[in-house]
Amino acid sequence: SGKTRTLAGALDKLNQSTVNIITLENPVEIRIPGVTQVQINPDVGLTFANGLRSVLRQDPDIVMVGEIRDHETAGLAVEASLTGHLVLATLHTNSAAASIPRLLDMGIESYLLASTLRLAVAQRLPRRICRHCFEAYPAPQEVVQNIRTTLSSIKNFDPISYLQSLCQQKDKDGAPEHLKDLQCPVVKPDGSQEMYLYRGKGCSRCGGSGYEGRIGIFEVLEAKGEILSMISERTPDSEINKAAIAEGMVSMTQDGYIKAIEGITTIEEILRVSKE
Repeated sequence: SGKTRTLAGALDKLNQSTVNIITLENPVEIRIPGVTQVQINPDVGLTFANGLRSVLRQDPDIVMVGEIRDHETAGLAVEASLTGHLVLATLHTNSAAASIPRLLDMGIESYLLASTLRLAVAQRLPRRICRHCFEAYPAPQEVVQNIRTTLSSIKNFDPISYLQSLCQQKDKDGAPEHLKDLQCPVVKPDGSQEMYLYRGKGCSRCGGSGYEGRIGIFEVLEAKGEILSMISERTPDSEINKAAIAEGMVSMTQDGYIKAIEGITTIEEILRVSKE
């Protein structure tokens, strides 16, 4: 689901000559110049846990663990964080908030997790609309209302105003390629608003599917304020998710809807991957 590329992108941003970065991966898929990358090999006893224990003796500034699968690796990752190392890792969960009970279930004490967790990112990879058979169509009013309702919790965000601002940028130099086909929303004489959505008609380039390639949709949970207290108290992840949205987190579905109204993907595709 793109976790390796997301981590590689984060490490690329953090990578400087003065920063010692070591990764533990199985396998090493993306080479990053200046980063020490170690391939895990359980057949010879080099597991994530053993590798992490060895890596920490080398005093790295940043450690990336390809996947946390067990209590031992999770415990070592927390221990590394407590001693001043920045640790990046992946878990299999359905949402950013669900990573918290996942780590607690691995035996991490809630107060230690609250002391060390800084950020949890969840992602999905919906398909992109094929640009070779791309078309716009007026969104049915019930769909427009669904979009408004879904995006209503995002502070100071109105879909129509957002699209109007994008329309002002689309012909400027350096504007993202997908914006060039954007259809601007229309306010009708009766005051109703018409919004456009997008789809691929199907062509030989995309094999008739209407899609070509993929795009990431994300949600980023910052562990701060009330969230930290909720982690310490082992609050259910559903409640943590609500609190995070109240504090400004944009959910994966919301991020997907925004990308759909921009013409990158479809509402149907976002609904499909959100259920996975």
